[in-house]
Amino acid sequence: MLSRIADSLFWIGRYIERADGTARMVDVLRLSLIEDPGQDVNYTSWMLLGGIMGLDDVSPDVTYADVASRLVFDADNPSAISGSWLAARENARRARETLSTELWEVINTSWHRWNGLGAQTATQQHLGWVTERAALVAGIADSTMSHDEAWDFLSLGRSLERADMTARIVATGAIDGGPNWGVVLASCGAQQAMLRTMRGVITDRTAAAFLSLDRRFPRSVLASLREAEDRLTTLSPDTDRVGFSDEARRILGQTRTQLEYADPDDVLDDLPAMMGLVQESVTQASDAIGARYFMSGPVQEWTGEIL
Repeated sequence: MLSRIADSLFWIGRYIERADGTARMVDVLRLSLIEDPGQDVNYTSWMLLGGIMGLDDVSPDVTYADVASRLVFDADNPSAISGSWLAARENARRARETLSTELWEVINTSWHRWNGLGAQTATQQHLGWVTERAALVAGIADSTMSHDEAWDFLSLGRSLERADMTARIVATGAIDGGPNWGVVLASCGAQQAMLRTMRGVITDRTAAAFLSLDRRFPRSVLASLREAEDRLTTLSPDTDRVGFSDEARRILGQTRTQLEYADPDDVLDDLPAMMGLVQESVTQASDAIGARYFMSGPVQEWTGEIL
């Protein structure tokens, strides 16, 4: 497969999942404000933009409208929902010959329909629509693409981004003054799954453990890291007798085992730091994947005729 096609497929998976994860994080804030109208809107909005998303130049008096402007409707920001949809569509256009017709159509249609929703305020209509369309894209990709290298790269990007975004969502529940864990679970679509699994009353610690350490819930941090590892193993089967030549797989494996084999109480007691470690590992692994699979030679430029 051409590296440029693999690159586009990888980023289609990341951008679609980023739109989904960003919608879920903004929905955490929206639901939190509805549940507790008396909370400090400015502080909670500031923590989401500055502390969780890591955006610069965030003023302390930021409002929910500012969050919507920067994380939902800014088409120039690839971390915003509009920017993610646009970037996913452009990458899909470049990899058009590799995608199934159904997958291209749903991505292209989603971008145009998103623009038709309007850009006034981030409502349930906007945020719920994004999560539904992201699920539709994932389902069509899984059911209409051959599960070959093309699908592996798309799924790899999706899994990496999901690990990162779920770690950010979990971090919102761990901060002082942040939303309660019931809201965090609902935003991840995990409330019913957790109730069926735990068969008991939801506590802060069980909710945090479920979203970060559960092996069978597909949106958990641990499950997402394991899926990314599996895709890397398929793309480059392990033939090394000592160590790993695949740097991305080594990074993700270290982080995954650090979460999986640690005492769960230790992970939960230091949850913000552990979720920060996951985000850092995803960034490093993404860079390593780019260096291994997507690097191309320098672009040749015409410099004029030498006489």
